[in-house]
Amino acid sequence: MTGNPRTTAFSQLSPHGARRIDLPGGIAALSGPEPADVAGTALLVPGYTGSKEDFAPLLDGIADGGLHPLAIDLPGQYESPGPDDEAAYLPDRLGEVVAELITALDGPVVLLGHSYGGLVSRGAVLAGAPVAGLTLLDSGPARLPHGLRAQALEAGEPLLRTQGVEAVYAIREQLGGLPAAELREFLRTRFVNSAAAGLLGMARGLRSEPDRTEELAAALGDRPALVVAGERDDAWSVDLQKDMARRLAATFTVVPHAAHSPNTENPHFLLDVLLTEWHAWL
Repeated sequence: MTGNPRTTAFSQLSPHGARRIDLPGGIAALSGPEPADVAGTALLVPGYTGSKEDFAPLLDGIADGGLHPLAIDLPGQYESPGPDDEAAYLPDRLGEVVAELITALDGPVVLLGHSYGGLVSRGAVLAGAPVAGLTLLDSGPARLPHGLRAQALEAGEPLLRTQGVEAVYAIREQLGGLPAAELREFLRTRFVNSAAAGLLGMARGLRSEPDRTEELAAALGDRPALVVAGERDDAWSVDLQKDMARRLAATFTVVPHAAHSPNTENPHFLLDVLLTEWHAWL
């Protein structure tokens, strides 16, 4: 496997050949390119404050590998509308939405969830989604462990409730590093166009979700699973994800030169891992 992201810049703005579509329920998606002899669909689910564009560096490579990539915004994220009920954004409720999408797709579907999207994807399998296999990317068995990310969610909730999404993002910009201007503008636009209820509900899920690994293992049955972690993940530790993989009887892989988002930090290596595993499943 190859790939060192230190020689190439990847981001949500990486060029690709997918087209913007709307799925049932108003779910915004990036679809394709679709191979002529397609082996199945790879449904890609983003994490908290994320969007379909998080998978931009992977889309063409997945298609070149013979699968149809379909990356989505979850309800309330960026270009997908969502309800005002914060509870609708907990993993089980969003999992039901993803399960409905999968049921409507033709052919076998491999499901990938990144970070909070992993908890949602778990919810989809628990809701009966007919997946051919499940990939959890930098996601954990339960709520975020105590640390800076959990503390930031706790501290940001009162500000979000009293001053709104714009005020929260202004603080995020002050605390985080500033990317190139074009990417900075995209990240801001994406965040401020996300539903406040969605941000609050997902943050609640990240701070409260129980460990349901044994339930997931039972729901998967003999269907395969893959757990992938960036070597410097600062959300759920690599050891915690490795143990989750053991409990799921899943393949476990660590992505070098990556932290919490190998999809943009080392996509070439990640793509090799995914296609090797997915083709074995299909």
